Parts: sequence; structure tokens; C-alpha cells
Amino acid sequence: MQNLILASSSPRRKELLENLQLTFEVSSSDVDESFDPALTPGEIVMELSRRKARAVSKDNAASFVIGADTVVVLDGTVLGKPLDKADAFTMLKALSGKEHSVYTGVSIIAQGKEKTFNVKTNVVFWELSDEEIHAYIHTGEPFDKAGSYGIQGFGSVLVKEIKGDYFSIVGLPVSRTVRELRNAGFYFPG
Repeated sequence: MQNLILASSSPRRKELLENLQLTFEVSSSDVDESFDPALTPGEIVMELSRRKARAVSKDNAASFVIGADTVVVLDGTVLGKPLDKADAFTMLKALSGKEHSVYTGVSIIAQGKEKTFNVKTNVVFWELSDEEIHAYIHTGEPFDKAGSYGIQGFGSVLVKEIKGDYFSIVGLPVSRTVRELRNAGFYFPG
């Protein structure tokens, strides 16, 4: 029996794997999530996903381990999770009416091998009024999400258009991840 471990505490990533009807464990680690500002956004998410996967894999060498990380980038600036309501408002106001990029990095460690990749998806927001932003913040949804929004929830009403992989915005590019797991020797029925 192959053992699959998601090295993330993200409920969204967990739900995406559950949608595939996979049996897996969740084992997150408290890795340092600081990064060198000289790295590109794609390099940042790959480095962070690699740290997460390696931290869990070292005690689970016989398992297939998936680590992932997501950042939102606007005009070259990486937007993390908001510190408070004011920070969420500032981020959402900056995203209003503009196109930004969401990068998700994934690392798969299995059988002594490691594969790391990233997927970039562009997102365009509607022009948002201050009232719309405050109403969204009031839902409580922005506070554990990069860029202060979640496309899979109430945040979906903020989004005018996406260019790329929807699931990457949620936090795990499902199709590419499945292909890379298969390439690493993980058996998917069907």
C-alpha cells in the first residue's frame, strides 16, 4: 500500500486531494517561511514547498510527500497574508481593477527523488468600491489567505477573469500534481 502525505495544514489543499478520492494523511511542519527577496515569485514558492515536503519526508522516507506554497504578486510585490483588517483593506484596494499573478509551488518527494515545479495563473479583479471591500473583509475570509482573498469562497465575487489553472489559485494545481505523482510511481486507479 502506497502512503501519501500532504505536508500542509491548508484546508483547501486537503479538500482538493479529497475530491480525488485519495487516501492520505496530513502532516504539516513549522518550517521557516522567510525567503530571500532576490528570488523570483516562482523560486519563492518552490523553495517554500520544498522546505515543507523535506521536513515531513525526513521522518516518512517510504511515503509520497506533497508540499505546496502559494503567493500573490501585484506589480512585482509579493502579497502575503494580511496582518489585520486595515492590511486586508490595503491589499484588496490595491488589487481592485487590476491583474495580478498567483504562483503555487509544489514539491513531491518519493522513493529518494524530488520533483519541484510552480504554476502561475493570472487573475483580474473587478473595480471594487470601499463598501464591497469592507463587506468582504467582514466575512472573515481574507485573514488566512495570501493576497487577502480566497477565490473558492466569497472572494469569487471579486474576480472578473482568470487566465490559467483555477486550482492553482486555490492552492494546488491538481492536474499537474497528479501527473507528477504518477511520474514518481504513485498508482492512481482508473
